[in-house]
Amino acid sequence: MRTHLVYAHPHHGSLNASLRDEAVQTLEGLGHTVTVSDLYAMKWKAVADFDDYGPTEADSFINASAQAWDEGTLSADILAEQEKLLAADNLILQFPLWWFSMPAIMKGWMDRVFTNGFGYGTSRDWKRYGEGRLEGKRAMIVVTTGAADTHLSARGINGAIDDLLFPIQHGILFYTGMEVLPPLALTGAGWNPDYEGMTKRLRERLETLAETAPIAYRHQSTDYDEDKLLLPGLEPEGTTGFALHTA
Repeated sequence: MRTHLVYAHPHHGSLNASLRDEAVQTLEGLGHTVTVSDLYAMKWKAVADFDDYGPTEADSFINASAQAWDEGTLSADILAEQEKLLAADNLILQFPLWWFSMPAIMKGWMDRVFTNGFGYGTSRDWKRYGEGRLEGKRAMIVVTTGAADTHLSARGINGAIDDLLFPIQHGILFYTGMEVLPPLALTGAGWNPDYEGMTKRLRERLETLAETAPIAYRHQSTDYDEDKLLLPGLEPEGTTGFALHTA
């Protein structure tokens, strides 16, 4: 099995760095072939722009992206990351929760790697939400937070962690076809001294990657009408918000 880990934290002596090393060691011990993209160490360019696409006379940024994909003129760093993704069975994204989202460098990795033609398409025939190009792969987020468990619960002041991660898990990973496993949120980073407990939870999740049931997001092709509205009767009574899109 092949697992690609995309990692974003600027400090090589951080909790996240230790967890990254623990993840690689655990996966390799399980027989995985592991590749790592350490975005800060790579000095990853976070801004998607026309420099990514080579010579083009396209009339829009989206069309330039599609043309570069079709003609093989994407920049070398983007092509390398796309190749890692295509070769992988599993994708793990590891990052600290900053301002209720991922670090900008991680968002920049997504902006640049999931190009038109690879991560998304503009035609009505393009498969989305559970049936994209990356269908058959599994993805999981490993996120550290300064907030405690209670802060990230349904009644917590920060909101439920699944809601905070919905744009990434549903809007990016599931959109491109991947099955998305429940996230691993390691709370209390910076003040929680239970590092052994954190690594134990991480190892347990990695050991069960293949068996863990994915989040039951609804598929566009079966659960929505032509206007992309959820078909009547699919939601439990009283369900609203993001929960509507989970079976």
